Amino acid sequence: MQSRNKVFEDIGQLMTNAMGVAQGAKTEAETAMKSMMDRWLADRDFVTREEFDAVRAMAQKAREENEALKARLEALENASK
Repeated sequence: MQSRNKVFEDIGQLMTNAMGVAQGAKTEAETAMKSMMDRWLADRDFVTREEFDAVRAMAQKAREENEALKARLEALENASK
């Protein structure tokens, strides 16, 4: 009976160790994948949301100024006729 309990204890210990190894491998794989994705994204020259929003605001302002200048030019042309 005593040896039977020892066998079960050994099996239990083996399973516990296997789970620890699996958890370590999972963590290592996640770290490696995150590192690879960070490098891939850095190589693609993506812009941040803040940079995109700043350029979009500049473009919107330029469009509005362009429309105002166009209207002013048309008014000047009509006045000179």
